[in-house]
Amino acid sequence: MAEQEHGRLAPGAQIEVRGEEWLVRSVTATAEDGDKVRATGVSEFVHGHEATFFTAIDRVVPLLPEHTELVADGSPRFRRSRLFLEAVLRKTPLPQSERRLALPDGFLLEDLPYQHRPAELALKGLRPRVLIADVVGLGKTPEIGQTLAELIRRGRGERILVVTPQHILEQFQHELWTRFAIPLIRLDSVGIQRIQQRIPAGRNPFTYYKRVIISVDTLKSAGQYRHHLENIHWDAVVIDESHNLINRGSARNQLARVLSPRTDALLLASATPHNGDKKSFAELVGLLDPAAIADPQDYSTADIEHLYIRRTKVSPEVRDQIGRKWAPRGPSLPVRCTATDAEERVFAELAGTWLAGPDRGTPVVGKERRLFPYTLLKSFLSSHRALAETATNRLKNIASKPEPGLEPERAALERLRDLAAGMTDADSAKLDALVAELQAIGVGPRSDTRVVVFSERVATLNWLKETVPARLGFTDTQAEGAALVMDGSVSDTEQQRIVERFSLADDPARLLFTGDLASEGVNLHRQCHHLVHYDIPWSLIRIEQRNGRIDRYGQRHSPEFRAMILTSAAEDAKDDTTVAEKLLAREDEVHRRTGTAETVTGTFDGKVEEERLTFALLTGDTIDEAIKTVAARSDDQLTAMMGMVGAAAVGAEAPHEYAPVPTLFGGTRAFADDAVAELYPDAETRIGLRREDTDHGTLVAFEPPRDLLQRLSALPPSYLKEQAVAQKLRLTFDKPLAQRSLDKARDSGTTLWPHISYVSDIHPFVEWLVDKLLVRFGKQQAPVLTAPVAEPVFLVQGMYSNAGGRPTVVAWMAVTGLEDGAPRVRHDMVEVLGEAGVGPSLSNDGREPGLAPLQALVPAAVAAARGHLEEQRQVWDDEVAAPLEAHLKRLRVWEQTALDLTGTTAARKEKVSATAAEQQRLVASLQTTGAPLLRVLAVLAPQDR
Repeated sequence: MAEQEHGRLAPGAQIEVRGEEWLVRSVTATAEDGDKVRATGVSEFVHGHEATFFTAIDRVVPLLPEHTELVADGSPRFRRSRLFLEAVLRKTPLPQSERRLALPDGFLLEDLPYQHRPAELALKGLRPRVLIADVVGLGKTPEIGQTLAELIRRGRGERILVVTPQHILEQFQHELWTRFAIPLIRLDSVGIQRIQQRIPAGRNPFTYYKRVIISVDTLKSAGQYRHHLENIHWDAVVIDESHNLINRGSARNQLARVLSPRTDALLLASATPHNGDKKSFAELVGLLDPAAIADPQDYSTADIEHLYIRRTKVSPEVRDQIGRKWAPRGPSLPVRCTATDAEERVFAELAGTWLAGPDRGTPVVGKERRLFPYTLLKSFLSSHRALAETATNRLKNIASKPEPGLEPERAALERLRDLAAGMTDADSAKLDALVAELQAIGVGPRSDTRVVVFSERVATLNWLKETVPARLGFTDTQAEGAALVMDGSVSDTEQQRIVERFSLADDPARLLFTGDLASEGVNLHRQCHHLVHYDIPWSLIRIEQRNGRIDRYGQRHSPEFRAMILTSAAEDAKDDTTVAEKLLAREDEVHRRTGTAETVTGTFDGKVEEERLTFALLTGDTIDEAIKTVAARSDDQLTAMMGMVGAAAVGAEAPHEYAPVPTLFGGTRAFADDAVAELYPDAETRIGLRREDTDHGTLVAFEPPRDLLQRLSALPPSYLKEQAVAQKLRLTFDKPLAQRSLDKARDSGTTLWPHISYVSDIHPFVEWLVDKLLVRFGKQQAPVLTAPVAEPVFLVQGMYSNAGGRPTVVAWMAVTGLEDGAPRVRHDMVEVLGEAGVGPSLSNDGREPGLAPLQALVPAAVAAARGHLEEQRQVWDDEVAAPLEAHLKRLRVWEQTALDLTGTTAARKEKVSATAAEQQRLVASLQTTGAPLLRVLAVLAPQDR
């Protein structure tokens, strides 16, 4: 049984288990085994090892504060004591009641307050659960990084799972490491194989690393991973491109339903968060808060505004802050291409046979397949290769499943296939126009200019890869490196490699032929500001998503867009001027006016939008009428709701008020310098430490010890190898130098990874220093410093926790008046230390401070601190309870509304009641519970004694 005489265990506390000393990292309540205590070994035999104990199984003995042994600190200027106190300050999580940002400007980012808003919103909630729905290009990844960093500082980000599309795994991992110093182990197909080779058969791979990034395509395999996911709890789960989770019954939806109840924080990100259907969007919101929406068919912004944020480029705060970091959008130019004779024959066949109206006879397909002719049309508007492939595939289907009445369609398909197959490259007007445009842009063997070319059809992409480079003057050998193709057939690791190559300035890549696989999440703007639509999707949303690959924050040149527009003189030919050219112009107009296209379409789902447009055309509407039809069929209330939410600052009454984080040092650099000097007095010889001053800042390099390397093992093996991290770790505390190193990497032709790592407050190097400093004093010891104080000052940490072991209140106290029997408690330990002159200038003459009288005062100091905490508890309880009571009040309204809905079934009522009960248990778990944890940290003794 655990001995917990004075309250729950809490992070930072020292315990004794199995005869060894441990430092508590986290405490979580379990249903049957008491508290689950994660700890790091402190004593020599277990030093640096991590372990998990259960208080109902192991004898976990807290080291009681009354038994603290006082020891003199003989280090120069009491450096050891100051570092120990700073380590405790840094290791202690910020309390639940602190909802302001603590790390607003501590990362390798330009300080843009609009990117802080999602983190502010997350911290305001009952749990950190938000949908970040900013439009394409505003920087959702930095917003996610900011939020995760704040959770880590609060002790709520120990175990993190990030789920993304496979082609942006490395991009996301790169951003979180280079910008925020958050290492994530990448589990792509190669990473999964590597781990499975290392761990015993049957072991849960998600327990092997505490912070993981994996593709949704890998993880959605419920049969393979579901049992592993069901047996692990995360502190934070991030799901990027979360609009793919909506369809109930899909593998992605099932994955989200497994993860949602097994994580505290849930961050969803999508620039297109709904498909125009309120019920589907309510399901997505339900992953964040199942008690947010009572009626999925009828809800408002007020019901869910605590859960999501959406801004556009024209949102006032965004517009005012992006400045020169986002070049103004350039033109969207239609490039008209007059159809060749061979193409006109195809247009005539399509118009006369497949797209004939009611007054021209019956098409060769029935009503149930009336969209197929438009599939053929769009294939042809892509390329004759794509049309031939589509026709051939349909003919194969007819041959394999013969049905009565298909003969007219088969004959028509053969004619169309033969027309397409008979065309040569010389018969393609678009191909000639594309080559001419690329030459005008400046693409060629002796140019650095890059272009992204989008097409919906894989056959078109492969054909362009075969033909375009040679016409631009690339030799066969050069073309292999200059032209890249990325589509769904490419492996996850190859997709990541292609994206990386296109972002490196010195890489020979000049042309990226890609499909809509790359229209979500991929950054292609680093070295490119030209984009060509070889064919246009019949969707404003998808056009906007494509354009967003190069039109995004960080783009230094005005992005330019072109679209190949095939025109025909054939009667009733629905060429690219019918739909594509009009959509191109409309997307450009709407984007400049409102910042996003869904204000016109009324939907965030490109597939739905395209289908609705096609159906509208079937009825004879013009494209403008079709767009109006699409918008009219969507949910106007939902569209209005998602127009712009959270554009003003969260907590606008004090938008720039940040959490005061106590510290004894001028910054992380000063702390790290002193820490390294304390831990490695012979650092130059022992770990090869050297410092190099440059025009942009100071570089620190050293050979990382084994326990630090272990913390860095989550980084990509390729990065660790190419940067030779095991031989030399290069760090800087200067943003200009770190940014220069990052820019230099992007301008290289070999790697995107910078050779210098920026040290944020949550960098593994800083965490490593903190953990090593916490054990510099022995078991349950506290240092004594002599300082210019009139009487002994006992520095005591006090902490209340909730049922989950997370602190709700943290107090840093200074206790005086003990010799007079009239103890006084001040509530700002750092201020007291400052008044006493504790710092680099405080000399240590080495005289023994007289420990015996001070030791006798320890129990009284602890009692005074405990009494003070208990006196103040009601005030703190009220502060903690206020938002919880507000949630309970909203919960009661939700439950009653949901139960009173007309047509509510018994099963639905049971589910509502179960959800309400679960939410009540959640609220109860967040209430302060038990007695406070107290810890004597140090004593200031008068110098004249």
